[in-house]
Amino acid sequence: MTRLLVLGGSDFVGRAVVDDALGRGFDVTVLNRGTREVPGAVTALVGDRTGASGLDALRSDDVAQQWDVVVDTWSWAPAAVRDAARLLAGRVPGDSRYVYVSSRSVYAPWPPRGADESAPLVDADPDEEDAEDYARAKRGAEIAVVDALGDRALVLRPGLILGPHENVGRLPWWLRRTARGGRVLAPGPAELPLQYVDARDLAAFALDAALAGASGAVDVVSAPGHATMRDVLGTCVAVTADAAAAAGNPPAELVWAEPTVVERVGIEPWTQLPVWLPPGELYDALHGSDPSRAFDLGLRTRDVRETVHDTWVWLQELDAAGESTPQRADRPGVGLPEELEQEALDLAATAD
Repeated sequence: MTRLLVLGGSDFVGRAVVDDALGRGFDVTVLNRGTREVPGAVTALVGDRTGASGLDALRSDDVAQQWDVVVDTWSWAPAAVRDAARLLAGRVPGDSRYVYVSSRSVYAPWPPRGADESAPLVDADPDEEDAEDYARAKRGAEIAVVDALGDRALVLRPGLILGPHENVGRLPWWLRRTARGGRVLAPGPAELPLQYVDARDLAAFALDAALAGASGAVDVVSAPGHATMRDVLGTCVAVTADAAAAAGNPPAELVWAEPTVVERVGIEPWTQLPVWLPPGELYDALHGSDPSRAFDLGLRTRDVRETVHDTWVWLQELDAAGESTPQRADRPGVGLPEELEQEALDLAATAD
């Protein structure tokens, strides 16, 4: 039986890895702070990696001494990844893999359209003990893993990640907005191509690539243009239509606005209008990656309609259970204030 250790495992990508592994019949162990429930079939170890004793549970004689795959989703100080990688290096045999889920943020700003894993990277320190800069933190952690594991290290660099259990709030905000119905500011162009990865596809790829013996860095995103803004927002309208009607709200109506309208109102792309960036240098960097290596290694990406639908089902389950949508403490909240949306809608109407 394949033995998997997930450092994390209770939130978004880590949870997707655990769910996928359990579906394959793996023997799964997780190490995290124990603040969220994990499936009963998982061996749950508790440890806070920001503390000196955070990895002690992995040193216990009761814990497996070797792992076929280790997956680490850490996003904060690189020193925590360094410590874990050094501890586990002797327990990851030569045909096993230590997977670190990094980010395309590690590329020096801004990689041009068509860039791949060879693009220049930000400077970083694997011994850094704070994480004020996300890009430097992720890159420092990459260095730490490769230093400790060499060619047993597999470094995954996703860009925009969507799907159920999202803890940043991008797709959940759009779904809750369309569920309120009425005129919805839709930033254009409507056919603007998007590039992202569903967390479940990222998880499946992580395990597939690790078991196949892949190593080195891999940009894990869909093909450019896998979906458009119209695809995402139109599907949000479709899947939330019943909720809008049940609440007595008018059907959601997408009002497409040119980037100039958004800019004139002072709306912040990406944060106040999640997922969206206007065409330009930053847009090319986020939505123009060359993911050829990932697809050569077997990446499979599901249809955007499945991602949006399943995220909405999950949000409804949260609501039924009286639970709030999870939000990472290290990321700012997302979403557009109603007064700004109305101002932009009014301006879009006059622009027409």
